[in-house]
Amino acid sequence: MKKLSHRFCVAPMLDWSDRHCRYFHRLLSKNALLYTEMVTTGALIHGNTQRFLQFNAEEHPVALQLGGSNPNDLAICTRMAEEEGYDEVNLNVGCPSDRVQNGRFGACLMAEPQLVGDCIAAMQAVVKIPVTVKSRIGIDECDSYEELTQFIDTVSKAGCETFIIHARKAWLKGLSPKENREIPPLCYETVFQLKRDFPQLEIVINGGITTLEQSSELLNHVDGVMLGREVYQNPYLLAEVDTVLFGDDVPILSRKQVIDALLPYIQTQLHNQDVRLNSISRHVLGLFHGEYGARLWRRFLSENTFKSNSNEQILLDALNFTKK
Repeated sequence: MKKLSHRFCVAPMLDWSDRHCRYFHRLLSKNALLYTEMVTTGALIHGNTQRFLQFNAEEHPVALQLGGSNPNDLAICTRMAEEEGYDEVNLNVGCPSDRVQNGRFGACLMAEPQLVGDCIAAMQAVVKIPVTVKSRIGIDECDSYEELTQFIDTVSKAGCETFIIHARKAWLKGLSPKENREIPPLCYETVFQLKRDFPQLEIVINGGITTLEQSSELLNHVDGVMLGREVYQNPYLLAEVDTVLFGDDVPILSRKQVIDALLPYIQTQLHNQDVRLNSISRHVLGLFHGEYGARLWRRFLSENTFKSNSNEQILLDALNFTKK
């Protein structure tokens, strides 16, 4: 099995981490492990498989996140992912939304560790790429450390060696997915203790991480960090990941250089893939986060990239509002 580095990961984010977003993020960091949006097994098996699995070769290393709870269906989809060229498949055991619960996947599966173990075993049996799990530290009243360790122990014995842990519990009733990312308190120490108790496992921490300095500190306790919305809102944070967290001696691209590197991709997508510019440009709105001209950059792109005849020149024009 090929071993991937989970030292720094960009989280799977529904409606955000699509192939255009991942291509853009890869321009900023060559080492970050990128994840797709969650795709359900039903969508892959019965829907437009190619649309859901499509990615650019430049995105590697890239992982597909699956949602489901049927071991056979998950095995089928995991095999699809490997055949398509993905480097990893991740099982979602962390999303608390009602829609996900109704499909019997996501965070509610934490209450069924043996079923999750059966899913992992079935998935791992048909591929050579890693199969990982993303979960919470607990759900509802099932939030004791003993219950968490039982979950980790059961699933790891089924073949999972990497666990990405959102360091909050999830309330399946009464809180929205957004509230579940903010209201339950962060418990980093719980994740640290998991690493101490399961030293043979790769433990990646997620939740509330906003800087590379914070990431570096957390890496003193766990094997990897995963950032989500902070990367999306402030993507230029990725520009220093390779030097700060991986020790690479590489030049850090300026924001303008990142846009220049993105232009050929935009041209190809607009001309050959029948893609609208705003499908790509929406991911770069935060590139100048905290910088001079950031508001005008966002406004200009938002007002102009949705037009049917818009092209890459709009991004070049928008650069005029910044100090580049």
